[in-house]
Amino acid sequence: MENSIYLGLSRQMTLMTNMDIVSNNIANMNTTGFRAQNPVFEEYLSDPRYGDDPLSFVTDYGQYDNTAPGTMSQTNNPLNVALNGPGFLGVQMPSGETGYTRDGSFMRRADGMLVSSSGYPIMGQGGPITLPADATEVTIDKRGMVSDQNGQIGQLMVVEFDNVQDLKPNGNNTYTTDSATQIPEDTTVEQGFLEGSNVNPIVEMTRMVEILRGFQNTQKLLETEHDRMRTAIQKLTQV
Repeated sequence: MENSIYLGLSRQMTLMTNMDIVSNNIANMNTTGFRAQNPVFEEYLSDPRYGDDPLSFVTDYGQYDNTAPGTMSQTNNPLNVALNGPGFLGVQMPSGETGYTRDGSFMRRADGMLVSSSGYPIMGQGGPITLPADATEVTIDKRGMVSDQNGQIGQLMVVEFDNVQDLKPNGNNTYTTDSATQIPEDTTVEQGFLEGSNVNPIVEMTRMVEILRGFQNTQKLLETEHDRMRTAIQKLTQV
């Protein structure tokens, strides 16, 4: 008797998850290197009691990233880099593990270490990259080699993945994964540029309106079903 309510609630729960993802996309529409996320749903069949027909619920299975590149903008800041291609930059997470990001807005810490906009050390091939105290003419070539007026300092960790959808969002515009990294064959580093977010605000606002309407329609259905059940119970108790 309450099957329709269960179905409506499953729909509302997935709509809430969808709304969280859309809201996060809109909040990061100006975040450097951010990639829009989209939900993935699947059907879940339940065998109800006292019924011959299974119930079909909708459940949020996960999410996937929009891998389209963001627009590159020139900053002429030597500590800004953009990746041209599918690769990612390595950063050192607070836990000590290596995370990955497309955000190339580097900063120079007081001790000379290069860090991301979230404060995570930028990884080189042999560990975090630290600029010498007297480094004034910092250059980063297309292979990610960092140099100053005195010579080479280190090489940025630029990696690619067989399937970028294996990367899991970890907050602060970073990802983590257990998948093996690959040598970057299709990715180059562009100094003095930043990659913008690939979020399309018009699309995301349209999705938000659709989600709100879907939630409202489901709420009306639940209210109608509740009234129907209440009327049925009242009539049964009067028999």
